[in-house]
Amino acid sequence: MGRRVVGWSTTDHLRTKLVADALQSACRERRPARPVIFHSDRGCQYTSQQFATLAMELGVRLSVGRTGQCWDNALAELFFATIKRELLDTSSWPSRAVARTAIFDFIEGWYNVHRLHSSLGYRSPAAYETALAARPPHRWCPSKRNKLRACASVWCEVSGLC
Repeated sequence: MGRRVVGWSTTDHLRTKLVADALQSACRERRPARPVIFHSDRGCQYTSQQFATLAMELGVRLSVGRTGQCWDNALAELFFATIKRELLDTSSWPSRAVARTAIFDFIEGWYNVHRLHSSLGYRSPAAYETALAARPPHRWCPSKRNKLRACASVWCEVSGLC
């Protein structure tokens, strides 16, 4: 929750294995006990039978955005714009292994733990999650309506990158 990238993978192709590895990584990291929604665009790697089977085995419900509507997957789109602008467009690497290390350092060493987000009250994803975990549930979900709104936001943030 809170814009943290919980599962990711890199490779030299856009096949189902790439997104399957990222989903498995997220599930290992979070070990979700309740139903999880994975939201994506309509890329063939996300809509393949192989990915649907894996999601079902992991207890993950798939949600796919409308064709041509980037706002349906806004948080994932925003993350990829950020990593392109702040890392990928600023450097070049001598090998894929070096590039993968740079991506790891960006996600795990910068984006998740230090990069501030205005939508999180100018906190990093890690600081936001720590603060959220320390609050009693009734303080951040004072009414049923607010609880649903807060939970929808969390699902959107988690599922967009999970």
